[in-house]
This record gives sequence, structure tokens and C-alpha cells, in this order.
Amino acid sequence: MASNSMSAYGSGSWTVKQSKAFERALATYDQDSPDRWYNVARAVGGTTPDEAKRQYELLVRDIESIENGHVPFPNYSKTTGGSTKGRLRDEEKRMRSMKLQ
Repeated sequence: MASNSMSAYGSGSWTVKQSKAFERALATYDQDSPDRWYNVARAVGGTTPDEAKRQYELLVRDIESIENGHVPFPNYSKTTGGSTKGRLRDEEKRMRSMKLQ
């Protein structure tokens, strides 16, 4: 999940390109993959296995903060041509029901 926020995950020196590569690598190399962090780091480029693991730990911490309600949902205003209120409520319910596996 690329982030432009001031969260721990988004505040590192990783580029958007590296963050996207990181996300793809996490989808490819799950927790049971041998040499997971080596492979993730190699896929990201310009980082070490320890840095890749640390980035993951920061991401997990951010997700836990969101799931525990420590990060408020944004209050989007109405868009031109219709209300987003119902869609936002549905999205909030969907996000709250998501859990980190």
C-alpha cells in the first residue's frame, strides 16, 4: 500500500516505485516463502532484506492502528453530480471489517 501520509510506513525514504514493487513482492512471497526478505528486497531494489522486513513491520503497525480506530476516516465532501455519503458509509463498513491475515 503506497502512502503519501505521515504514517510510519509512508514516511521512509522509499520511492513510489519501490513501494509498489514492495507491495507486489509481498503478494508474491508470503510468510512461508523461503528467503522471503531476500526476495522482497531483490524485487524492490536498492534495499536490504533487513530494510524490507522493517518496512513490513511498519506497514503492519500502521494497519493495526487503522483497524483499532486510531486513524479517523476522512470526511469527504459531496462531489458534483451526486452524494457520496452512502458510498462512503459502505466503504467505511468494508474497511472496518477487513482484518490483517
